[in-house]
Amino acid sequence: MNLYHCMIELRPEARALAFSQACANWIGHLQAQGLISGWRLLRRKFGLASGQHTDFLLEIEIPGLATLDAAFSALAAADDEATRRYDLMHGMIARAEVGLYRPYPDATQRERIALI
Repeated sequence: MNLYHCMIELRPEARALAFSQACANWIGHLQAQGLISGWRLLRRKFGLASGQHTDFLLEIEIPGLATLDAAFSALAAADDEATRRYDLMHGMIARAEVGLYRPYPDATQRERIALI
């Protein structure tokens, strides 16, 4: 399982609840198409954070890199409804930082280590 990790700050005029609903509509659409395994949206509690931590954290679960590639291909060929959902969510975002993570150590790494 890979985790696509998005740290998000909203535009000043954006409303948090409207963003969470737009996120649910967009990401739920991806999940319904089988492009992602799961997701969750988290919000910083009590404004407590340090450094570069943002107000929102979006985590998207993807089984593997082939699935991630398929998701990006599907997004590039999105229909009008998918584009509308994406634009509604994305229009509320002022800044986003992303990263791709995996469990560590993973099974593949352990196998390589065992062969040495």
